[in-house]
Amino acid sequence: MNNHFRKNIIFQKYEITRIKRENKNHYKSKVIWFTGLSGSGKSTISNMLEKILFENNINTYVLDGDNIRSGLCSDLTFCSIDRNENIRRISEVAKLMLDAGIMVLVSAISPYKKQRLMASNILGKDNFLEVFVDTPLNICEERDSKGLYKKSRCNEILNFTGIDSVYEAPDKPDIYLDGTISIKENIKKLIKKLHENNIIFFSMYS
Repeated sequence: MNNHFRKNIIFQKYEITRIKRENKNHYKSKVIWFTGLSGSGKSTISNMLEKILFENNINTYVLDGDNIRSGLCSDLTFCSIDRNENIRRISEVAKLMLDAGIMVLVSAISPYKKQRLMASNILGKDNFLEVFVDTPLNICEERDSKGLYKKSRCNEILNFTGIDSVYEAPDKPDIYLDGTISIKENIKKLIKKLHENNIIFFSMYS
């Protein structure tokens, strides 16, 4: 949007604020951002975490990369410019949900460091928790539940992360998960970390 139009847009403030919603909910909203290769386990872990949060009366929503690309971002390709726009849109949607007092789980490859920094800047660092699901490429290829790696190796898919498009791993993620261990162990670690950081106030594991 150019400056000519932007100057005529005035942000509307409402009486029901994020703080009031959080006080009513008895927890603070947060964006938990899962990053990692395709097949790393991001979606499985975020799905299981959402189930646990939901069962503990926390309002949640998962913004999954593939689901977003089937609708809101269906007009975007996988070139670097469109990938950046994809993450920008996800971040802006997450920001609205954050204001609504929802615990937002984002499961998106988000392969570039600058993308994740952009997301953090849009959401605010205090609202953004980066979770790196670190799974080696060879294991992701072995899983290949969607058959995407096979298609990429046969040149049926271009710009596929890990094959002909780079993935830049986080240097210092807020939470590190080893994608080679069991989902149960990763969930146990994740819940423990969220509890220690006062994001949730229950603990499932002793």
